[in-house]
Amino acid sequence: MAVSLLTILVITLSGLSLTFLFAKSETFLWRLAAGNIVGSAVFGSIGFIIANFFGLSLFTAAAAFAIASLPIFLLRGKDVKRQLKEEWQWGLDKTQGVSFKRLRRLGYYIFFLVLFIAFFDRAMIIGADGIFTGASQNLGDLPFHLGAIFSFADGNNFPPQNPSFANAKFTYPFIADFLTACLVKLGASVQSAMLVQSVTWAFSLLVILERFVFKVTKSYLGSKIAPLLLFFSGGLGFLWFFKDYWYGTQSFFEIIWNLPQDYTIGEKFRWGNSMITLFITQRSLLLGMPLVIIVLTYWRKVFHFDWNVNERNEKQGESTYLPFSFEPFFVGILAGTLPLIHAHSLVVLFIVSAFWLIESPKHIREWVSFAAGVIVIAVPELFWILSGSATSTGDFVAWHFGWDMREDNLFLFWFKNTGIFIPLLFAGFAFLLVSAFSYLRTEKQKADEANFGKELASKTRSYVYFLLLFYAPFLAIFVASNIAKFAPWEWDNIKLLIYWWVGSLPFVSFGLAWIWGKGKYFKPLTLCLLVFLTLSGALDVWRVASAQMRHQVFDKDAVEIAEEIKKTTEPNALFLHAPTYNSAIVLTGRRSLMRYIGHLSSHGIDYEERDDDLKRIYSGGAMADIFLNKYGIDYVLLSPRERELLQINEPYFMKYPVWAEVGEYKVYKVK
Repeated sequence: MAVSLLTILVITLSGLSLTFLFAKSETFLWRLAAGNIVGSAVFGSIGFIIANFFGLSLFTAAAAFAIASLPIFLLRGKDVKRQLKEEWQWGLDKTQGVSFKRLRRLGYYIFFLVLFIAFFDRAMIIGADGIFTGASQNLGDLPFHLGAIFSFADGNNFPPQNPSFANAKFTYPFIADFLTACLVKLGASVQSAMLVQSVTWAFSLLVILERFVFKVTKSYLGSKIAPLLLFFSGGLGFLWFFKDYWYGTQSFFEIIWNLPQDYTIGEKFRWGNSMITLFITQRSLLLGMPLVIIVLTYWRKVFHFDWNVNERNEKQGESTYLPFSFEPFFVGILAGTLPLIHAHSLVVLFIVSAFWLIESPKHIREWVSFAAGVIVIAVPELFWILSGSATSTGDFVAWHFGWDMREDNLFLFWFKNTGIFIPLLFAGFAFLLVSAFSYLRTEKQKADEANFGKELASKTRSYVYFLLLFYAPFLAIFVASNIAKFAPWEWDNIKLLIYWWVGSLPFVSFGLAWIWGKGKYFKPLTLCLLVFLTLSGALDVWRVASAQMRHQVFDKDAVEIAEEIKKTTEPNALFLHAPTYNSAIVLTGRRSLMRYIGHLSSHGIDYEERDDDLKRIYSGGAMADIFLNKYGIDYVLLSPRERELLQINEPYFMKYPVWAEVGEYKVYKVK
């Protein structure tokens, strides 16, 4: 744990120093959060380049860490030191003394920090009897990520092949898992590295989202509400919870500590709470989303669209005569790391950039600089990903109406899955316009009584235009995701739809804050609306964080045979085993001919020929010899999973030496 914490602290300070290259004035807490994300992206990118040439070892991981830490020296600059000191002092002043407001602010962050620790600690549980997960949706995803991590840390998988589909390029965005492997090489355990990464990334997302919403809405309360709506997202599933309680035999406290099911994902609900279906299962998004929001926060500043007239006149400090702008170029470099961090996040940035550029061509210089930065990093990454990939891109885009609504009516589906979120979205939009009009009216009366009416109308039109421009790409994402699918499995559109949710948060959270501010009689109403929006998600998050589940992923024998395999086989050895998500080979870092069909199909990989050949090998006979030679199989695993899922001719394999054996697990060396 100490190694993980120390490494991430240094990387965070390095990233913090880089934030001064594009964010001149910010809060110290935001800089720490953004520094964690920026530093992780830089460390991962540098480490991946080095590992492709020299492999991943303690030396190369340390070298990447040292290079990624070099920006810390920027903190020695006079202007940076002065600005950082001011931001630190401002943050310190906010915590000085004892008051209910300060305690409430501190309690807010402590609550989320404790929640994240308790929640992500359940992602991977190591016990005497095997490896478990305490999250219902993580049963297949945990071994997938462990397979990637161990392939880097123990399999020397560079340039990366798909550990689940040997001899094919690994095109899944793997930087999050690669960073975990780097921490492992530096001395951390896989479990502690994953925990520290997830907690710090989630907390960074909290702070970055909070700041983003505040800059869009100027509502302090709204900015505090927004993370609640993201981390406890859900629909009307809480009604089914009350049904389970009413018709059950348990008391309220008994059922709270023994929840029978998830209430945001399943047969009745498809949205899924972000914590249990995305952030704990798809680790890449937990790094990609805050990076996207950092970029969007920067572009909000470039546009100068805000109802605060003083901020609108703020200058960037760069010469308008230069054809090139450094700030957007550097932000573009950060965005360019997204193909290997989270590809769907890069798609979202493309969509938002396209809309905003079309609607605001006067910022063409900034856009060109930004595009240049993206191209420098993203184009080589995309070229590497797409060349020689086993993924069929044609399987990713097809017409598909209604996302994953199944038999539901479209409007009923979205109401059931998101509750009152969409109605509050429209209300918040209207409330924001009313508040902006009121603010601008006051400001113009102070500034210039003579041209009051004309100037007020102009400013109001400008702000309405900003809101429409700001929200248009997110609305486009929502519409597109409801008329087409952008992955072989339609549910994976959630990777885009979650950004529609994020883009809607400023309006929904402002709407709640506006109602709260109408007086003491409206405060209970606001609390009721907030409960309606978050109770289903809170139940699912609570079910994980309170340790109510413990699903076995690998048994004790699987863990032990994996250790034997790592000790006695070559790092690039090719294994044959049943196409299941939890094969012991996952823990070895060795390559598999093919693993879980569900993962392969969702990644657009045509696995059917290999699947047929795999079954023929296990059935034995002359054809088995041919296919073993065809694929160059080194070792074959026989375990309870193979015996359960396949028809095995065990006498056939007895002609080969047993290379390792633990309990019912046997490894045959066939080459």
